[in-house]
Amino acid sequence: MILASCSGSANDKLPILGQREAVTKVIDGKPVTDSVYQSIPDFKFVSQYGDTVTAKTLNNKIYVADFFFTNCPTICPKMKVQLKRVYEKFKGNPDVMLLSHTIDPAHDSVAVLKEFAQNLGVTGKQWLFVTGDRDKIYDIGQNSYMVTAQADSSAPGGVVHSGAFILVDKARHIRGIYDGTTEDGVDKLMKDMERLLAEYKL
Repeated sequence: MILASCSGSANDKLPILGQREAVTKVIDGKPVTDSVYQSIPDFKFVSQYGDTVTAKTLNNKIYVADFFFTNCPTICPKMKVQLKRVYEKFKGNPDVMLLSHTIDPAHDSVAVLKEFAQNLGVTGKQWLFVTGDRDKIYDIGQNSYMVTAQADSSAPGGVVHSGAFILVDKARHIRGIYDGTTEDGVDKLMKDMERLLAEYKL
């Protein structure tokens, strides 16, 4: 397989998304202001295997994050069909993981997530389905991954969430947000994943 880019030029790199913050440090007695990009903070959730999943679990990997719930009647089935394409394409690649957060932890127990993963044909620990404290999941979705995830009694299933897939690099910076309900959106995601993996090989 030939990667899309062989040029290795800096302008082929994916942008870093999110807020930038000016951070001033004192180096050699002089204040130096640097621009620090928003990054995904540490977190602690539980996977479909009952294991604790933290940011360390994803150390030195690029990953795709999304938000869903197992009995979602609207966009989730489309999203999972599309994310399964990503899983099949990068299966066995030690540099890639997928992280699906349930936004209905009251229903989506470890056992429910495990059965859901099995029904999708997902094995091993490359694609983790995680649950945890509902407020923490909503908080990391909205404030870190920049997507909608919240309770809404008027929405089908009682929860409203984004259909986005979020591409995160090894430094936990967001490098792309894609429409996870469409084939085109996910084709672009997979191309960008290859571009991002290529960045680490330069």
